[in-house]
Amino acid sequence: MSSLRVLLSAEKIHARIQELGAQIDRDYPTGPVYLIGVLKGASVFMADLARAMKTPVRMEFVGIASYNGKTSSGEARLTKDLDHPIQGFDVIVVEDIVDTGITLTYFLQLLQQRKPKSLRIAALLDKPSRRLRPVHVDYVGFEVPDQFLVGYGLDYEEDYRSLPDVCILEG
Repeated sequence: MSSLRVLLSAEKIHARIQELGAQIDRDYPTGPVYLIGVLKGASVFMADLARAMKTPVRMEFVGIASYNGKTSSGEARLTKDLDHPIQGFDVIVVEDIVDTGITLTYFLQLLQQRKPKSLRIAALLDKPSRRLRPVHVDYVGFEVPDQFLVGYGLDYEEDYRSLPDVCILEG
């Protein structure tokens, strides 16, 4: 039987997102900035991040598949593309969690071909100990241990996404 242990409370997450929003506002005072969320996990973080920012934002979502249950497949593929061009815009890719870097490396290569003005990464959670590809995350909410996490958009087989906290799934 699986159990949950809170790693990051909703209050701690909210406070950190306010800080990240202020940091992005300093970096992009005039906007607009395209926030591109990777579905489905980043949707909760991206909505809260956009509300924490004063800079005007445009929001897009993409679908990228690389996981089956708890296991990374080792390759990524685009399942939903952008709806609008990003050429000439400042772009921030918004991820729920960066671990191996496989998904993000794949997606960043695709985005570079579309000629954005700038391209940065914001991730609520970063697991650098799992990195298989070198990826620099510009805006990091929290560095987390190598454990399976759920909640605040993160799921296990589509469950737990709506939890307000980030929890360790044990068992």
